[in-house]
Amino acid sequence: MTIEKVRALLAERGLLDRLHEFEQSTATVDLAAEALGVDPDQIAKTLGFYHGDGAVLVVAAGKRRVDNHKFKETFGCKARMLSPEDTARLTGNDPGGVCPFLTPEGAEVWLDVSLRDHETVYPAAGSAHSGIALSCAELEELAGPAGWCDVCKPREAQP
Repeated sequence: MTIEKVRALLAERGLLDRLHEFEQSTATVDLAAEALGVDPDQIAKTLGFYHGDGAVLVVAAGKRRVDNHKFKETFGCKARMLSPEDTARLTGNDPGGVCPFLTPEGAEVWLDVSLRDHETVYPAAGSAHSGIALSCAELEELAGPAGWCDVCKPREAQP
């Protein structure tokens, strides 16, 4: 997917003014938070995991880590992150720019409850130089997730 497709969707929805594009990289939580001037936990990172022949994409608060036991309980398999090559193939985006909406068939999106700690979150918008400001409700509407999940470690358990 290209950021152009995201721009077109956001324009249709009247959200294009929320899109931020940068010359510098926003490929990591810390880089994105610095570029956007927000707390790193407000970055809605999209983590890709193998699931059967496709992928499970978990969108979580930036500094939260996946709890392997919770992941296995929820999805019935071990949490194995996608390789960079498979990230591009299964999500339509390169690592660091995975957008949680406009995903290809076989990429199932789930929103982690850790996002609900924030009024505004910032997922990537299809490139490693972008982010978009959304409420959780707007993110849910755009992503059309399979549902909400709770697969991250509690905030107090984070290093």
